Amino acid sequence: MLRDAVSTSVCDAEARHTAEWQIHWLLRIALFCEFIGHGAFGVLTKAAWVPYYGLFGIPDAWAWPLMPVVGGVDIALGILTLITPRRACLLYMSFWGLFTALLRPLTGEGWWEFFERSYNFGVPLLMLWVHGPAANATAWFTEITVIPRFSVARAQQYQWALQGIMASMLIGHGGFALAMGKQNLIQMYDAVGFGSLSVPLSTLSAWIGGFEMLLGVCCLRARFSAFFLFVCVWKLATELLYVPAQAYGAWWEVMERGSSYVAPLLWLVLQRVVKHTQFHAFGVHSPFRSLS
Repeated sequence: MLRDAVSTSVCDAEARHTAEWQIHWLLRIALFCEFIGHGAFGVLTKAAWVPYYGLFGIPDAWAWPLMPVVGGVDIALGILTLITPRRACLLYMSFWGLFTALLRPLTGEGWWEFFERSYNFGVPLLMLWVHGPAANATAWFTEITVIPRFSVARAQQYQWALQGIMASMLIGHGGFALAMGKQNLIQMYDAVGFGSLSVPLSTLSAWIGGFEMLLGVCCLRARFSAFFLFVCVWKLATELLYVPAQAYGAWWEVMERGSSYVAPLLWLVLQRVVKHTQFHAFGVHSPFRSLS
C-alpha cells in the first residue's frame, strides 16, 4: 500500500518517471511564467499600476521609477523558483499574489478582478502546501530537494484546491464581460473577426462571459479529465486574444497567466495519481512507476 511519508530526492533519476515529479515541475514552470510576465510590466512600466501606488500615498512621480524595481524583484523570484525553489520564496509569492489581487478592488476596479486572479496566489500557496512548511528558520531558505509522495487522500485534497482556484478565475473572468462589460474584451473579439457576426460585440462578449461563469461553477463538481483539458485549452485560447488585439505587452500578458493554464494540467496529473493508487490497491497493473 502507498504511504504518505515516502519521499524521494529531486535528483533521483527514478523520480522523474513519477506524477509527483511532473507536478513539482509544472508548479515551478507556472510560477516562473507568472512572475516573469508580471515583472516584465514593471520593467516596461504600466499606467494601470499608478493608482496602486497612490493607494499608499505614493505620488505618480515616484510610482513610475518604482515600477522597474518591483518588476525586477518579480523576475528574480520567477527565475529563482525555476532554478532552485525555496519555501521562503513561495511564501512571499503567495502573499504578493494575494496583495496585488486585493489592490484591484481596493482601488475601485471591482471584486471580479480579485477573484479572476485566484491563481496568482493560489498556485504558489499550493506548491508550498505540497512541500510542507519548513522545520526551522534555516530550512525556509534552503533549496527544496525532496518531492513528497502523494496518497489518494492528499492528491484529492490538491484537486479540490485546484478546482476552487479554477472556479474563481473563470467566474471572475466571466464577470469582466457579463457584469462589467470590459471594453478590452470587446476589442479582442473584434480583432479576431467576431465583429462580422450578426450579434453585437457587447452582447457576444456578455454571452461568452456567462459561459465562462457557468464553466467556473462546473469546476466545483466536475471529476472527469476531458472537462479540465477543455478548461486548459479555453483559458489559453482566451488569453492569446491579447496578441491579435495588439495589446500593450501582449505576449507578457499571455505569459503572466501561466498559472491559470497549468492549474487544470495539475488536476489531470493528480488524477493519474489517484487512478494509479486505486489500481495498485486492487492489484491491477499500472504503467506508472512507484517511488518505493
